[in-house]
Amino acid sequence: MRALIVETANRLALTDLPEPPLPAGECRVAVKLAGICRTDLELLKGYMGFRGVPGHEFVGVVTQGPDHLQGRRVVGEINVPRDLARYDRPGYDARHDPDRTVLGILQRPGAFAETLTLPAQNLMPVPDSVNDEEAVFAEPLAAALEIFEQVHVPPGERVLVIGDGKLGLLIAQIFAVFGHRVTLHGRHEKKLALAKRWGVQAAIAPAEPARFPLIVEATGSPAGFKAALEQIAPRGTIVLKSTYAPDALPPFDAAKVVVDEIRLIGSRCGRFAPALRLLAQGKADVRSLIDHRKPFAQGVEAFELAAKKGVLKVLIQVA
Repeated sequence: MRALIVETANRLALTDLPEPPLPAGECRVAVKLAGICRTDLELLKGYMGFRGVPGHEFVGVVTQGPDHLQGRRVVGEINVPRDLARYDRPGYDARHDPDRTVLGILQRPGAFAETLTLPAQNLMPVPDSVNDEEAVFAEPLAAALEIFEQVHVPPGERVLVIGDGKLGLLIAQIFAVFGHRVTLHGRHEKKLALAKRWGVQAAIAPAEPARFPLIVEATGSPAGFKAALEQIAPRGTIVLKSTYAPDALPPFDAAKVVVDEIRLIGSRCGRFAPALRLLAQGKADVRSLIDHRKPFAQGVEAFELAAKKGVLKVLIQVA
């Protein structure tokens, strides 16, 4: 099968690999469409010492699996326990299993390949009303919705989203969909204009920052965390969506966090079911986030394009 593989840091190649074996309890999925996200770009640069096939945003078709999934279009949650029997435990959550693999990120080949494998428990059929270009956003949309599982957001709450990357834009949009008063601070006029179409108050960060009871930091930069601390109201909540390399940790004013009684909440993967429901209801405008769609043969060039400043989502048509 063809696959994009990170050979060394900053070296990506489209190559032929043996089709992966099908572990017991897992399904084989023929990948149709996959999206490049910031994590993929960081893995290519050397984050986590990654080697292998990246990619975790995808839509595909089950070619081997149980009857209820066979031939179905699916998306897949990305965290997988090594012992699939754990799925039968009450309250089990694979997202925080210390002995897990993660699709295209940790010890599991990812979606930039013609086929991948995931357990049936991880796969969710895509509603017929949701097309491939929408379904491929299930993972980042689920990550945006995870905030609402973690934080009670009162109706009409004032919210600041810092960072106008793909995830930041999606988070700002969803807060607006749910009726909250959303401000987005970013650096790119094109992206800010897009957010304004969704009813978001979007602007370059002002010189005199206001105070917000809830801030979502989604810049991917230590500077974003600093900006969040400067603008959070006393007893406010900062939701951290960024991950930082160990050698680029943000400055941390612990005294301010204690004195102002600020809550810091890390937020990562979300459940796909709410994301698919929102897409099926037509409430999430994800197609506006697509800048380019490239054939698999141009996968390396697609990564180069995705790494350029100001570029939004780049999709790779695998099949």
